[in-house]
Amino acid sequence: MSDLPLDQVRTLLAVVDEGTFDAAAAALHVTPSAVSQRVKALEQRTGRVLLLRTKPVLPTESGEVLVRLARQVARLERDAHAELGLSGAGEPTRVSVAVNADSLATWFLGALTRLPAASRLCFELRREDESHTAALLREGTVMAAVTSSPDPVPGCSVRHLGRMRYLPVAAPEFAARHLAGPPAQALRRAPVVVFDRRDDFQDGFVRRLTGGRSGASALRHYVPTSEGFVEAVAAGLGWGMVPEAQADPLLRDGRLTVFAPDREVDVSLYWQQWKLDSPALAAVSAAVTRAAAEALRG
Repeated sequence: MSDLPLDQVRTLLAVVDEGTFDAAAAALHVTPSAVSQRVKALEQRTGRVLLLRTKPVLPTESGEVLVRLARQVARLERDAHAELGLSGAGEPTRVSVAVNADSLATWFLGALTRLPAASRLCFELRREDESHTAALLREGTVMAAVTSSPDPVPGCSVRHLGRMRYLPVAAPEFAARHLAGPPAQALRRAPVVVFDRRDDFQDGFVRRLTGGRSGASALRHYVPTSEGFVEAVAAGLGWGMVPEAQADPLLRDGRLTVFAPDREVDVSLYWQQWKLDSPALAAVSAAVTRAAAEALRG
């Protein structure tokens, strides 16, 4: 660490977190000039531009590496203080995790309840699509993530959690009205429920059925919560790809029907986390892994 002075690295993190040099100076109880000098010295030492001087300030790709380092060092310092019984050791330990909405609505919260209350952990959960959660790890915003990427983010370890199965379902009345013909043709016109404007799952399903000739219909409803998405499909607003765990009780009650049997889609999920010898992170990782083994397909 002699080549990267900690005061400069911490200052860089403060600027990114606070958004401006002036706000970082107030948080660090130093002058804005001192903040600017530290950041410039760090940029000279690394030979890289670390910050985009925008409003708010944003880290460059090189800056993200040092921001992640700063957060990891802060985590290790807090763990060391706790083990040594130093002042502030009685404060709860905060663990930040990025997790996709469907995992959050089905199995993930159950994993957190397995951690003993005596561990005094506080969770900051960031809801994000599983294909985008790795970006939050790369930025250093979170310590761990449930992601669909098997490729580890630099400085992170990765393990396979299991496969989440999605079923193509619709309300029975909706299916009879809109999906009576071959799915490859009917889905190009039938109303569809989509999570948000980044959600390509339903379109991808239709492209697979049509050999890439078409996505889902332009008649689409955006419902940006996992529970609301399922309710919208069950209410007959459109068809959708619903996690098996959420679909099963509605299938048993007759509120949903699988309109394309044997066309389910499995999405592999992975747990990525910082490579830190952190007791808090290790405990969360163990709980998440156990819960995933019970809830997901192998």
